[in-house]
Formats: sequence, C-alpha cells, structure tokens
Amino acid sequence: MDFSADSSYLQVSTGSYKRQVYEVPSGKQLVDQAVIDRITWATWTSVLGDEVIGIWSRHAEKADVNCACVSHSGINLVTGDDFGMVKLFDFPCPEKFVRTCFCMVTKRSTVDFRILSCFSRRHMMEIFSFLNL
Repeated sequence: MDFSADSSYLQVSTGSYKRQVYEVPSGKQLVDQAVIDRITWATWTSVLGDEVIGIWSRHAEKADVNCACVSHSGINLVTGDDFGMVKLFDFPCPEKFVRTCFCMVTKRSTVDFRILSCFSRRHMMEIFSFLNL
C-alpha cells in the first residue's frame, strides 16, 4: 500500500494481481489512467504497474515476484522473488525483460549481523545491519 506524495491517493495491489488506486479520504476508486499516470507517489512497494513492468522476467508467473521497494531517492528498485533472489533495478523500469543485477543476502544469526550486497556494471550497494540481542 502506497500513498501519493500529497496524500490524496492510495494504491494497492490485489490478490487477483490488479493495481487499484483510490481517492483519500472518500475511498472512491480512480479508474482514469491519465490521472493515475500523473500521480507522484511518496513510496512504491507494488509489483504491479507500468513503472515496474521490467521486473518480470520472460518466464515469470504472476506470483513469482513477491515484493518491491523503491529507494528514498526514487532511482532504484529492489525486488524479492520465489527463488530467493533479491534484484536491483533502475526506477522506473518500464521496459519488458530488462537486465538486472543480482544481490546476495547473507544472514549470520550466530554473529548477529546481516549483509546485503548488490552489484552490476553501474551500481554497487552494501548494507550492514548489526543486531544487539
């Protein structure tokens, strides 16, 4: 679920793989695609929409990509899928079957830290998370 930057709209992805946009606070569903295309979103966690068509591989099924999140800067998108892959894309990603970089996620509960490492020819990202238990 994502709110628009001005908090006037809310977008959700349904269990039937449809992206729906609603006006806030009336709850009226917005169906005019031209209006939807002009909305600036404060966050993006949907795996559906023209902005993320490229996250779907050529042989992907609807349920294969489980989650997505756009960076605070709005230029990168990270996805997670049924195969345990974390992938990094440019955002928006409107072209079908775009090349991506793959990420490696390492969790070490015995040492109490996590590492996320993503890389491609243009980008590299590492996130370290230390847990105090």
